[in-house]
Amino acid sequence: MVALSDTHAPRYWKSCPPRVAKQLRGADVILHAGDVCVASVLGELAEYAPVHVVKGNNDGPDVAAPETLELTLDGLRVAMIHDSGQAKGRPARMRRRFPEADLVVFGHSHIPLDESADGLRIFNPGSPTDRRRQPHGTVGVLTVERGVLVEARIVPVT
Repeated sequence: MVALSDTHAPRYWKSCPPRVAKQLRGADVILHAGDVCVASVLGELAEYAPVHVVKGNNDGPDVAAPETLELTLDGLRVAMIHDSGQAKGRPARMRRRFPEADLVVFGHSHIPLDESADGLRIFNPGSPTDRRRQPHGTVGVLTVERGVLVEARIVPVT
């Protein structure tokens, strides 16, 4: 499973960057945590694997996506939201918002994060294209086996 967020097309994402494509080639599913900005990115991603997406604050009207999404992937209960709010209190806030989730994937800050608290894993893959003050653009690679998140990696792609 590959998670990404904040692709910000067409300003930063002209087409799928080669190092992102390399990660996507092995994906069974793609999670996009918002700020796709234009729907054509979703079509491009869907050429690699099925895509689940939530709406970001910069997404245009052509990006048909819910504000939040809850789904089960290989037995793992996954929730998605673009903006999880301020860093302080985030794990508890996400636990209240998604009481059944094992994993919450979010974006917005462009800051990669992998944190666990209260039986919940929260994961921000960062942005593959708009790294802001981060050293690299990043995506997340998640490995799920029989309902368990066995590995979550932040992968530099720039």
